[in-house]
Amino acid sequence: MRAKIVVLPGDGIGPEVATEAVRALEAVAKTHGHSFEFTERLVGGCSIDAHGVALAADVLEDCRAADAVLLGAVGGPRWDNPQASVRPEQGLLGLRKGLGVFANLRPVAVHPSLVEASPIRPERVRGVDLLVVRELTGGLYFGQPKGREIREGVEHAIDTLEYKDFEVRRIVELAFRLARDRRKKVTSVDKANVLESSRLWRRIATEVGQANPDVALEHMLVDTAAMRLVTTPADLDVVVTENMFGDILTDEASVLAGSMGMLPSASLGEEGVGLYEPIHGSAPDIAGKGIANPLGIILSAAMCLRHSLGLETEAQRVERAASEAIGAGCRTVDLGGSLSTRAMADEVIARIEAG
Repeated sequence: MRAKIVVLPGDGIGPEVATEAVRALEAVAKTHGHSFEFTERLVGGCSIDAHGVALAADVLEDCRAADAVLLGAVGGPRWDNPQASVRPEQGLLGLRKGLGVFANLRPVAVHPSLVEASPIRPERVRGVDLLVVRELTGGLYFGQPKGREIREGVEHAIDTLEYKDFEVRRIVELAFRLARDRRKKVTSVDKANVLESSRLWRRIATEVGQANPDVALEHMLVDTAAMRLVTTPADLDVVVTENMFGDILTDEASVLAGSMGMLPSASLGEEGVGLYEPIHGSAPDIAGKGIANPLGIILSAAMCLRHSLGLETEAQRVERAASEAIGAGCRTVDLGGSLSTRAMADEVIARIEAG
């Protein structure tokens, strides 16, 4: 098949790992007879430096016209001013909004040979294989009104947590569809004992659960979910939750796998272009050193093959190659090894090409 993929390397270690994801996809194309066309554009801090905005309008149009978008990372201390009117993160939020993606899928699986790499006790992380489905378009990040103002000499900061019924329904229904191909269990996370938005969330999740009796549903308060992620994570299958809760919980869940550098993500809409990125940040402390773990973005590329290009066999080939490399003892610094970013990617690519 032929496909157009826009690559947004971004900031920090983004360009280093994005290069390796492209190489992995080129290996897939070569071994399976596909043709992938890559177009590289700016987003985040580097876009602010070049264009004064975190996401230029023509870049967004290129992304909309592509079959998929692969993102490295955005941000860094150079642009880390909370008072700034233009920030790198606006590029990521603009992409999500502009592409119409509403669901962020973050799988967390602990490789058997990396059980000891996790800071959590081995008996707790062994067998962990969960999927967090995070809603992306609602909640505190997008609700209005938002801002700060002085009233009667007192500074007020306002963020609005708003959800519409259809936003909740579509993300929960997606979670149930995904669970049906896994262990058939959905954990819906909310704060229904306090928040009206969570009461709406729980009501709709209950309705969706009743319409899908073949999949088990449990409701869990977010504070309990945070505890369960480090005490009994292997009990979780598909976890679905709202925007901010999902943002926090997935970073917590990343420690289960031994390193945030291991984990991929996919942001999907009802139709159109998917956005694929590792969950790690720009890691400015190691940028330029060539030691970043490329597995998160390589596995994100595998999700791209699966969800946007419909190439399930090829996606499994990439995932198997990464698993085999880890099983053979290949490790970057974050996992206690010494392989460079390029060397780690070489190990995976060699296994992709070998089949």
